[in-house]
Amino acid sequence: MYANLEYGKGENMKHLEIKKLHETYKDHIGKTVKICGWIKNHRTSSNVGFIDFNDGTGFKGVQLVYSKDTADYETISHLRIGSALVVEGKVIESSGDKQDFEIEIDHVILEGDGGEDYPIQPKRHTREFLREQAYLRPRTKLFQAVFRVRSLASMAIHEYFQKNGYLYVHTPLITCADCEGSDQMFKITTFDFDNLPKDENGKVDFSKDLFGKQAFITGSGQLHGETYAAAFSKIYTFGPTFRTENSNTKVHANEFWMIEPEIAFCDLDELMDIEEEFLKYVIDYVLKNGKDEMEFLDSFVEKGLIAKLEKLVNSQFKRITHHDVVTILKEADVKWQFIPEYGEDIAKEHEKYITEYFDGPVFITDWPKDIKSFYMKQSEDNKTVRAVDLEVPTVGELMGGSQREDDYDKLVARIKELGLADENLTWYLNLRKYGSCTHSGFGMGFERLIMYLTGIENIRDVIPYYRTPNSCDY
Repeated sequence: MYANLEYGKGENMKHLEIKKLHETYKDHIGKTVKICGWIKNHRTSSNVGFIDFNDGTGFKGVQLVYSKDTADYETISHLRIGSALVVEGKVIESSGDKQDFEIEIDHVILEGDGGEDYPIQPKRHTREFLREQAYLRPRTKLFQAVFRVRSLASMAIHEYFQKNGYLYVHTPLITCADCEGSDQMFKITTFDFDNLPKDENGKVDFSKDLFGKQAFITGSGQLHGETYAAAFSKIYTFGPTFRTENSNTKVHANEFWMIEPEIAFCDLDELMDIEEEFLKYVIDYVLKNGKDEMEFLDSFVEKGLIAKLEKLVNSQFKRITHHDVVTILKEADVKWQFIPEYGEDIAKEHEKYITEYFDGPVFITDWPKDIKSFYMKQSEDNKTVRAVDLEVPTVGELMGGSQREDDYDKLVARIKELGLADENLTWYLNLRKYGSCTHSGFGMGFERLIMYLTGIENIRDVIPYYRTPNSCDY
């Protein structure tokens, strides 16, 4: 059917990216260009046809037009959605109000037919359906916007840290250090499960495994990051992390990305300054560099999204202790599902209330020691630690950080108190013996940030191929 579609006279013409065509279209009016891409939609009538076309280089596509006078009119009119084309045509000013220009087709070559059963048709698909088509969903308008925002946010993160003198460190994905608790970490092995080596007590003998001990896939790059902060003063990691949590909520995944800076000679107050500056920088960068994507998301995903983000950029973040937050919650005229208590964590409903109470982002500091990790700086009251969570409207917790414990004896005592395997943390403890200093850091789940930036409510829709309980497809 498509065998007679041929290249035109510009066979050796270099193709032009559609994004660049949008930027320079006035220079091309009346001229022939070659573009490559995929059909998003195809509408025909008795005398004319319109093809929505995009190559993925920009959020905006281009409209191709053809008529009875176009060579191979009948063949072109039967081109299917999803097909990959190479197109030559003349750039003309558009008579419609939806685009500045369009392309009159001269010649087309079909590189790949979309097929009769192409799943992504030009209609509104549910996100649940698109998760089942994860390898095709990047071709939809929604996921074009989401993953462009993800790319922009990645760039902004690197740009912020690089401009401010941070060293980018690639911390290991395979580790024997227990940062988040071994029950939260994936175990790795080279053993044949049908023929496991056992020791004299009948337990698996990990001394015969590849690393000579039990190893894990990392749940955080923090501990290793601290060692580099003790040499370079300011570092950050940005990469995948893994948790075994068997949770099917909209905000949890077993594989996700984390941003984790560590800063020497930095206390908790300065850390909060950095967190606020960093978040505002990233959001402002996305708003300025992703206008088309953000306008689409504002219109079709979350009404008022841009205004929400602009408000955060221009706001002053509130700082309040965990104790005072619980007091506010207890005094609130609200029937809580989970009763707030001074020595306990706060629930999602509490996070939402507090951000609404202060009408903006809130730093909650000085958390109960018993519900926080071993590496956090112990306060003089011996009841709290110098920890901070950043709560933002609609999402809740976005960042978690702390001043790290720099006292060797206190850290050793805390590790023993929690029954952790300190033999795997000797090197970490030694940092407190060899030139210890005040130092702090925070972690931010990248997907949580993308959810906040896009208005998308489910973490499965902001990561290319999600890994959640019972979901490890593709």
